[in-house]
Amino acid sequence: MEILQTLIHNKMFMAPLLSWAIAQVVKTIINFILTKKFNPERLIGSGGMPSCHSATVIGLMYATAFCRGIDGFEFPLATTLAIIVMYDAMNVRMETGKQSIVLNFFLKNEEIMSQLKTVDKEEWPKIILKEYVGHTPLQVLGGIITGLIVAYFVCRCL
Repeated sequence: MEILQTLIHNKMFMAPLLSWAIAQVVKTIINFILTKKFNPERLIGSGGMPSCHSATVIGLMYATAFCRGIDGFEFPLATTLAIIVMYDAMNVRMETGKQSIVLNFFLKNEEIMSQLKTVDKEEWPKIILKEYVGHTPLQVLGGIITGLIVAYFVCRCL
């Protein structure tokens, strides 16, 4: 119980955790508004607006600056992590999503799949690649803003 209380009052733990959780909820609400359907996968899934990855690492970066200052090793470490995560979300993971769209098209096309000789035709219909894995720059910006706002309130109010 003491460990839980310590974690709850640890700004460097709570800021990224709450930034992630709030971004996931906001993403689910935005998805519901756009599609008119509740998709529970959006509560834990990647991709979408705002970027939960960006919100999390920016929450950590802000809390690190607030709690430890910017002159120690912690802030550059958190900043470097944030840059890598956001770059990956916009580039590598976004490209993976685009490739999944193309591959799923081929997997659903029986004419194309029937031409492949080495394919176990029973297995292909079961394969569906996740297409919603990356982020646009706007979604990353949304995550940055979410992380900054949440971390600000966590660091000022906890």
